[in-house]
Order: sequence, then structure tokens, then C-alpha cells
Amino acid sequence: MGEQKAELIEFDIRGQICPSTLLTTLREVNSHRSALKKGRVQLSIMTDNRDSTATIPDSVRNMGYAVTVQKLQDYYRILIEKPISAG
Repeated sequence: MGEQKAELIEFDIRGQICPSTLLTTLREVNSHRSALKKGRVQLSIMTDNRDSTATIPDSVRNMGYAVTVQKLQDYYRILIEKPISAG
């Protein structure tokens, strides 16, 4: 059986600065916790705050999720996915 593709949920927090960007992201991670852990959703955070490209990934990785950061034209995209399974 093929794995079902995760739903992508996008949040545009451009214009916000830390700690608002971190708090908003953590709220969304917590509200989608069950679906994230099961791999049913991915969260895509769009931010233009460079500090957020360190604070958000560090915090979310500490919660056990996989995180990637992409620099796009005039903003960053932070993708949060299900935890990487151990073994």
C-alpha cells in the first residue's frame, strides 16, 4: 500500500517578529500535534524574520519534529513534518 500524501497547511506570518513568530508557530504545532505525529499534515511557515529561521527550527526540533528551512525570494519557508522515526 502506498503512503498517503500529507496535507500541507500554510501559515503566513510575514511582518511579525520574534517572539511573536515563535509563539504563533508553537501554537499551530500544538494544535495540529496529533496529525503531525501521524504524518497526515505538514506545516509550512512563511516568515521574513531572519531570527525566526533559527528560533523556530530549534524549538520544533526539540519537540521531535523534522524541520527544513528554505530561503525564497523575499522570505523564508520553514517546513515542519512528522518526527523522524527511530529505526
